[in-house]
Amino acid sequence: MSGVLTGLRAWLLQRASAVYLLLFIVLMPVAVIFQKVDSLDAWQAFIYSPVVTITWILFFAGLFLHAWVGIRDVLVDYVHPFAIRALLLSLLALYLIAMMLWILKILLINTGATV
Repeated sequence: MSGVLTGLRAWLLQRASAVYLLLFIVLMPVAVIFQKVDSLDAWQAFIYSPVVTITWILFFAGLFLHAWVGIRDVLVDYVHPFAIRALLLSLLALYLIAMMLWILKILLINTGATV
């Protein structure tokens, strides 16, 4: 089971994603204030700039990774029948992948990139 996300690796991913999420939540409002985003056009220019778009993509990737590790640990600990656990983990994975693709579409549609 060396390839499975367990133990220390899962713990480190959970903590690293939590640190990034915290930094994002603290620093993004500061960036908005310093950019003086006061109109829709200014907001769109700010959000769709490459650095901010990548920052948002990393935020959601970190959020979904954080959610995956946390929910996966709860399901592994408390859902004992293998078939039900596998089904729930599969549904969770599909949901998180679909959400990430949807967010990529939203963030990249106005930058000219395609998903």
